[in-house]
Amino acid sequence: MGVRQPHGAPSQKRNKPPVSIARIEGRVQPARSGDPKRVGPYRIIGRLGSGGMGTVHAGLDPAGLRVAVKVIHPAQAEDHEFRARFRREVQLSSRVHGPCLIPLLAADPDAETPWLATAYAPGLTLDQHLAAHGALTGGTLFAFATGTAQALAAIHAAGVVHRDVKPQNVVLTPAGPRVLDFGIAHAADGTSVTRTGVMTGTPGWISPEHYHTGTAGPEGDMFAWGTLVAYAATGRLPFGTGAPDVVAYRVMSEKPDLDGLPDELREPLTKGLAKNPAERISANAAAEECARLLARQATQVLGPAAEPEPTQIGDRLTTAWHLPNMEDPAWSLPGLPRRKRALVTAAVTAVAVAAISGGIVAFYSSGDRGDVTLTSDRTTSSTPSTEISAPISASETTASGTPTETTFAPAVDPRTIRIPKDPLAGVDKPAYTRSDDEAQPHHDEWRASTTVGSPEERDAEKAIRDRMKSMLATKDMDFMKPTITFNQRAQTVMVTGGPVPQLPENYQEVFRRAGEMAACSALAHRLKNDPTTWPYGRFAIYWKTSELDATALGYGEATDGCISGIAGQWHGDESGMATAEIPSSDKGEIHVADAAVKAIVATWNANTTETNEAALALNDGISLGFDPIENAAYVWTDDPNSRFTSHASQSNLRGTVEEAVCRKLTLEFHNNKSWEYTRWSVAVYDAYTGTRQFIGSGTCPS
Repeated sequence: MGVRQPHGAPSQKRNKPPVSIARIEGRVQPARSGDPKRVGPYRIIGRLGSGGMGTVHAGLDPAGLRVAVKVIHPAQAEDHEFRARFRREVQLSSRVHGPCLIPLLAADPDAETPWLATAYAPGLTLDQHLAAHGALTGGTLFAFATGTAQALAAIHAAGVVHRDVKPQNVVLTPAGPRVLDFGIAHAADGTSVTRTGVMTGTPGWISPEHYHTGTAGPEGDMFAWGTLVAYAATGRLPFGTGAPDVVAYRVMSEKPDLDGLPDELREPLTKGLAKNPAERISANAAAEECARLLARQATQVLGPAAEPEPTQIGDRLTTAWHLPNMEDPAWSLPGLPRRKRALVTAAVTAVAVAAISGGIVAFYSSGDRGDVTLTSDRTTSSTPSTEISAPISASETTASGTPTETTFAPAVDPRTIRIPKDPLAGVDKPAYTRSDDEAQPHHDEWRASTTVGSPEERDAEKAIRDRMKSMLATKDMDFMKPTITFNQRAQTVMVTGGPVPQLPENYQEVFRRAGEMAACSALAHRLKNDPTTWPYGRFAIYWKTSELDATALGYGEATDGCISGIAGQWHGDESGMATAEIPSSDKGEIHVADAAVKAIVATWNANTTETNEAALALNDGISLGFDPIENAAYVWTDDPNSRFTSHASQSNLRGTVEEAVCRKLTLEFHNNKSWEYTRWSVAVYDAYTGTRQFIGSGTCPS
């Protein structure tokens, strides 16, 4: 049966879809002859895929972060209409920030060869996943429904309509679903650059009103969302397959096939697939309803006592999402010369400034919660420090290598012993000779490393292992047991974890940070105490992908200091925030976190007469978590009631957090000899950038 097109409606001929701006095949393919070595500030290391519109290259920014760089084919670049559409794609993508979206990082649509760069998203698209592994189930399905609805809510809030929601445009990353490709999106006000007479969208994913009148609003995206979630849950399209006109008839006239869909999802999806767009569920409402269902799933799994208070939607989504990490060894080791990989904030900022001055449009936002931007240069009244305390080995020697005699000196609190920042200062002939060598550790060096061979190496191994265990245990991650090996020729200590099947990606990140801090602190103390005999100053962190192979996670050097700072002061960063957001399993930390949040609210309310601020309540979205790597308490708020949008309110919050949190941390420090947290940092959600921004950090006086 044919479907008659309404008078004046566009034909079913489709524009050739643009290349996905985030991934094509996922795995890095070798670069080909003629491929660029650099695009903008990005070093090209291979290809992710290509299509009729252009090529997507695998790139690294100067900080070693992975990006996908879309470069338009020269023939397309000469087409003025295409260039206008590409420029429009960049403009729309830059407007959209939020959860479960892939952020646009930089672009130059007016270059001789136009390009844009996005964050790299590893993983299969939904259609690829269904073909390889079957339908999504359980918490992963509910997390998928929640995340994709959140992404569309952010898109619509920016005044944009996606217009091509389909399985090929959703990547299932280890951290959650990610919606991509704004190639045919348009502004909700109707302004767009689209070829005349071309129907946008993909048959089977086009709404009834689009078939009738060509209308493509936010309601059309929600119709496609209902189709997408039903497809993810059942592996079948709710209106079937076949000739485009047959599918169109079913979309406009028949009920969707939702057999096999979990009963809980039937109501929101039925609302999403309503024929009348006025009756269709909004993206915000769908995200909220699916988040409630997701929370209910977690309660059923963990029991009603497992989560006494509501958690953030993002936490629920991350916890419920179960997909393996897809590490690709073809990516270069993401590291900075002579610095740990995590210490990239300053470098990224420098790239951004350089990009703007060079005419490249750079964007600094992401839906992911880990992407926060440091904005405060305020010097706090507390005394920050770029050194942190750490236990040192029991074996001590003098600078000449002679063992010291045991003396009965007054007991020293190990928490007050600082990590040497420049352990080889003033040493003429140190045993460690690679302090000026900026080469990254090589995989062959890891393979050639051996287990402990001397008492000194055994002491270092124990110090690293014990320190990592104490840090990981607070997050219930001490099942990730490190293997410590030594390569004397490379003067490098290797810390290796895994393999652990189905391990969430953020667990590997915590392992990396813990390994770097433990190795750096142990080596720095060794270099300080035995500078002429201790040869190890470098460390590298690896994760086994099999019993015989491993992937590099990061590396560093103990002669550079073990913690980053700005102008000599400690500042919180996105890595520490991400670790702090992982729930603690330590009862003491849970108790202090609860007391500190209550103290923040009480301190804020006690000062409202002076600040003229409205009072806070415990349910106003103030959260606190601990980062055991840098011994810091992180406070954050997603500001659901827009309480902290002004500089004045942020300054008041910063002062309140410093006063209340330091009071609790200092009290616990003096009462509990195992308590090591002395730092604080606070971040507030910025609706303009769609990220959390740090507004203050410091070290509490002891």
